[in-house]
Amino acid sequence: MIDDAILAAIEARLVRAGEPPPLPLRPFAVDGVPLGAVDDERAARLARFDCFRVTREAVALDARLATAPARSAAFAEVVAVLRGEGALPAWRDELFAVARDFGDAPLFVIERGAARYFGVMTYAAHVNGMTQTDGEPTMWLARRSPRKAVDPGLLDNLVGGGIGAGFRVDETVVKEAWEEAGIDTALARRARPAGVLHSRRAMIDGLQREVLFVHDLALPPGFVPVNQDGEAVEHRLVTLREAALAITSTRTGHEVTPDASLVVLDYLLRQGAIQPDQPRYRALAALRCVHL
Repeated sequence: MIDDAILAAIEARLVRAGEPPPLPLRPFAVDGVPLGAVDDERAARLARFDCFRVTREAVALDARLATAPARSAAFAEVVAVLRGEGALPAWRDELFAVARDFGDAPLFVIERGAARYFGVMTYAAHVNGMTQTDGEPTMWLARRSPRKAVDPGLLDNLVGGGIGAGFRVDETVVKEAWEEAGIDTALARRARPAGVLHSRRAMIDGLQREVLFVHDLALPPGFVPVNQDGEAVEHRLVTLREAALAITSTRTGHEVTPDASLVVLDYLLRQGAIQPDQPRYRALAALRCVHL
């Protein structure tokens, strides 16, 4: 069981991470469907482009762009300009699908690094890599490369990645498990879905609104992760208490990313490391689902 002082620190940190942006936001809509949110500065930039209709209340894509290919082409032109202006620092050369709901036909596709600029909903798959050490449950964490545009050098779940356009959740788990930890396909397919979490946070390039599909994967004794794509520079095996402490840390290089902190917290709650009769239990459980 995690002691109450650690739980209070976890709550304080995650409440700060999930605070709404300090600036007012305008809804961003396509075909009359609210899909995102932009602040006034970004709305003013978008007003320069003929494909947007910008008012004091909202930003909308021109209704004449009535098909997914036409909308996608328009977004490609806009984000190329924004990238040239330095407004999209996390460019990935990867497309995300934007739809009314996950699995629906996309209304358009957009460069992953531009999704937060428009505040559109994105989706990711995360995997808790679990094992046993001397009879005690332990968890692998990965340190992100200092070259990453987002959360450089911070600790992360063993596996976690955005779900690109055309990919299913299970396909993303298999793909990311190999790239980030050297987990082969047969083992990755043993990952078990464990629920859905919601993340929202204001970032330097816009508003992140993301659904996290959480998985648990029991790893065999002696397994040691090996990164394949250069995005992780270290792997750390920790006890559940050490994982909880890592969430609370604010020292540079030791803090866990906000998204991974939610996933770790969720695991601690599900595994009984945090008990229902502890003072912070209900507040921590509520933090797992931020209103989006």
